[in-house]
Amino acid sequence: MRTLEIQRFSQSDDDFEARVRALKAPMRAFDPNLVSSVRDIISDVRSRGDQALLEFTRCLDQHPAESVNNLLFEGDALKAFESQIMDAERAAMTEAAQRIQRYHEEQISPDWSITDEHGSRLEQRVRPMQRVGLYVPGGKASYPSSVLMNTIPAKVAGVAEVVMVTPTPSGQVNPLVLAAASLAGVDQVVTVGGAQAVAALAYGTESIGAVDKIVGPGNRYVAEAKRQVFGKVGIDMIAGPSEIFVIGDGTVDPDWIALDLMSQAEHDEMAQAVCIATTEEYLEAVTASLERMLPDMPRRDIITASLRNRGALISVVDLAAAASLSNRFAPEHLELAVASPEDLLPAISSAGAVFLGAYSSESLGDYCAGTNHVLPTSGAARFSSPLSVYDFQTRTSIVKITRAGASALAEVAGTIADSESLSAHARAARARKG
Repeated sequence: MRTLEIQRFSQSDDDFEARVRALKAPMRAFDPNLVSSVRDIISDVRSRGDQALLEFTRCLDQHPAESVNNLLFEGDALKAFESQIMDAERAAMTEAAQRIQRYHEEQISPDWSITDEHGSRLEQRVRPMQRVGLYVPGGKASYPSSVLMNTIPAKVAGVAEVVMVTPTPSGQVNPLVLAAASLAGVDQVVTVGGAQAVAALAYGTESIGAVDKIVGPGNRYVAEAKRQVFGKVGIDMIAGPSEIFVIGDGTVDPDWIALDLMSQAEHDEMAQAVCIATTEEYLEAVTASLERMLPDMPRRDIITASLRNRGALISVVDLAAAASLSNRFAPEHLELAVASPEDLLPAISSAGAVFLGAYSSESLGDYCAGTNHVLPTSGAARFSSPLSVYDFQTRTSIVKITRAGASALAEVAGTIADSESLSAHARAARARKG
């Protein structure tokens, strides 16, 4: 008797398209109360600075700080947390940090220039941002891996200062998270959270300097606050619940597939775990594996709710159909658990990260493969990319036109300006004609 609640359907079903559309439907509806509450918090922090930040911290986190200085960790005080964690944890994070740095160093791009036939020079100059803010969840969550993934690309890019904010309910700091901050090179940690922390990073207070960009995950208040301050500062993305899609052809152990599905489902009741397979028999085997292993999972209640709410097991006619269906979702994580993943890869047009073959577990990507685990969700992989060094740099165009170049281009610019009825533009261009 089946006890697992997860929808299962086939490409041959009459209602296939309707079920796919339902599976793609947005997770959360617009909440005007949330928008209003966050707007009020941001406004209060903007107008009252440190005092508002302290009041929110005392009220929401039950942290009895007397000043923002009591909430700061930097220098030796931050480094001290490295000795408060187990040797195995420190060694694992150190190795992960080295692999993440090695990967992201390949993304460093130099300035470049071209010179045309008139001797005019066009350049692109790449420069790091000066100050970046990182939000790291606190409370029940403990994500030192997020600290590494967000900080290291910023430091590789050359960002001068990374300031991290993280809530500390009742004033209890998480040594793992602060040790990760020290290992990754965070310059300052401020133990505040929520929308109020995002506001402080965006607009600054008496004790916290404003940043150029805010990155990092958070709850719906944090996500909404990032949305509202975008424009004043840059943000990485508005992230939704985690997602994993697995394409299987029956050649990979179904236990491994079940574990990979549960690894994302355990994040959140609204996380999405989907397996697309070319045979019903393989889906049956994956289902059996899920049912057998789920009771032993410490977060089984969350996994069960996630699979019930947004999970799916889908059978399709072949791998081409599987790739096509995956592309429609543009999932955050995509595993190609097939015999020849390299052959299937060209058919994948949209995914945050693709994991090739039986041994490329998405969990390794989460922690230590070296690629970044900050990935576009909710279909945003169609137009967005993983967090990278590029996210912490600006690119400036440099233009140096010679006298000969100005003379040669004057009539081109003037003609286009005339067609747009912008006569000052046209005259400015033609005034330099030799």
